[in-house]
Amino acid sequence: MKILIIKLGALGDIIISTSVVNKIIAHHKKDEVYLLTTPSFTNIFNTIKSLKVVPIKRHGFFNLVRTILWIRKCGFKKIYDLQSNDRSTLYCALSGVPFCAGNHPRFPYTAHPDKKYRGECHSFERLNQIIISAGIAPAQPVPLLPSPPNTISTITRWLKEKKLAQTDFIIMHAGSSNKHLQKRWPYFKELALILKNYFEIVWVGGPDDYELNTHLTKSSGINATGDFDVLSLAELGRRSKFAVTNDSAPMHILSCSKIPVFGIFGPTYPRRTHALGQIQNVIYPDNMPNNDDEFKPKNISKVTVDDVISKIKKQNLI
Repeated sequence: MKILIIKLGALGDIIISTSVVNKIIAHHKKDEVYLLTTPSFTNIFNTIKSLKVVPIKRHGFFNLVRTILWIRKCGFKKIYDLQSNDRSTLYCALSGVPFCAGNHPRFPYTAHPDKKYRGECHSFERLNQIIISAGIAPAQPVPLLPSPPNTISTITRWLKEKKLAQTDFIIMHAGSSNKHLQKRWPYFKELALILKNYFEIVWVGGPDDYELNTHLTKSSGINATGDFDVLSLAELGRRSKFAVTNDSAPMHILSCSKIPVFGIFGPTYPRRTHALGQIQNVIYPDNMPNNDDEFKPKNISKVTVDDVISKIKKQNLI
């Protein structure tokens, strides 16, 4: 029997979905399981054994029609739509597949949570509700991102080149997308000046973080902007003591490293978007609300350096 999983993006959501995807595969261990995703995420899902990853281009009418025709041609018996946006809902509606599990309690989903999702829980919890509705046991909140041998070799070589192979180091991500500058905590420099007494610091990030990281490394640490892809950053995390980040994609990637990831929040609701398995390491300006109705965005600058140091000390890391 052929099974299809749909998970198109975005990066943080992809990582959050990995343990759920593995649960579906385990449930269908005698079946042929495919996963539909966008080309930029194929490397992530290629680390999962017994999964046939199919990249698609998600935008444009031609790509929409081509994907629907491919789904119909394959003759899938079940679809697990872990995306459940307008596009993937249309895939399911026109697939001809009799069993579709998804996020919405309506057509085309024959298995779904009872209530409409209003953001009242973490997205991982909602994915679990989807597979539970389909008769699959829930996944544990532990993201899975194993390192291929070439990634392990790359990070080992990088650490030797930077003279970090025998040195305790931590990872910091001070940036964010340029579209979400309000997520940037402004005191990473001051935090680094304290933590450099205990560890070497590696500043990570992408193109949007280059200018900021260049400024930060004038005071401390190594500028590793753009040095790592998703798999290599996760492997770097496994060699580090802990990480401090904003609410960002690196926060979710580093949660796969099984290290403490101290995520600093303000404008976003941490109970809904925290890194899996890291709720105890969330740093927020006030008491964290229990639901969306009580949440009001906070200025991230209200988190103090002492707040972060206190969290780190509670884990006996310094």
